[in-house]
Amino acid sequence: MYGVVGIALASAGTVVAQVDLNKTAKLRTPAALTEEAPGDYKVNFDTSRGTFVVQVHRDWAPLAADRFYNLVKNGFYDDVRFFRVVPNFMVQFGMHGNPAITRAWSTTSLKDEPTKQTNKRGYITFARTGAPNSRGTQVFINYKDNGFLDKQGFAPFGEVIQGLDIVEKINSMYGEKPDQGQITSTGNAYLNKEFPKLDFIKAATIEK
Repeated sequence: MYGVVGIALASAGTVVAQVDLNKTAKLRTPAALTEEAPGDYKVNFDTSRGTFVVQVHRDWAPLAADRFYNLVKNGFYDDVRFFRVVPNFMVQFGMHGNPAITRAWSTTSLKDEPTKQTNKRGYITFARTGAPNSRGTQVFINYKDNGFLDKQGFAPFGEVIQGLDIVEKINSMYGEKPDQGQITSTGNAYLNKEFPKLDFIKAATIEK
């Protein structure tokens, strides 16, 4: 039987659960998440390795900035793993832990944009395949100057302005071993079982 404290805790838990359900529902309907981002905004990443901050510049790549803003604002990157970490190259993340949400975003590719900035160390860019207009939800942060990516359509939209040392300490022991097909089909269940020491994002939030 609940006491006063028990009732309060239960109510708080119900509110948190409802917030989580609301976020999940929104993330299942990408077509509704099209808010235009501010000209510049900051994103705080609280991770298993520490915290870092990304400054996004909308004029660098407006479509990318808007997509990232909506994903962060609606909790897409919360509890997401850094599944591809290549020392002296880059760290990649953005495959959701819930396969249903991954499926919902699988057909929402962004149109290509001009590459206005070079892929410098600490710059963040949406990942893409070799096909046109193939950017989705995955992004990467450059560990070094990777200018050779510029002509391949990788358009940076922001930069790490605080905590780059944290980004560079993200666990790289698994390299490129995690299979993206398996992540797509089973999400964090696969990653937690096969690659339990992957670092991850606890929460990504827009700085007020």
